[in-house]
Amino acid sequence: TGRIAQIPVSEAYLGRVINALAKPIDGRGEISASESRLIESPAPGIISRRSVYEPLQTGLIAIDSMIPVGRGQRELIIGDRQTGKTAVATDTILNQKGQNVICVY
Repeated sequence: TGRIAQIPVSEAYLGRVINALAKPIDGRGEISASESRLIESPAPGIISRRSVYEPLQTGLIAIDSMIPVGRGQRELIIGDRQTGKTAVATDTILNQKGQNVICVY
């Protein structure tokens, strides 16, 4: 196409299941988006980011007591295979119900 890869963005994507090309695969119809962003773009500089003041409780006592996670932060979950990385991520997402938090996985 001669263009840099972009992905559509919209609040209509929240709660939907999409594939790697941002096409819906949940059987709930198309998603309309009026804006798109580059797939790869530089992250904002540390100075221009908003400060994190509010903690995000994962609901997992071992993590909450050792690793302070702030609302709005990205957090790397790293480990060998079969060590529970997906379980940590999904449990954390499930524990955000009713907390006015948007989780993207």
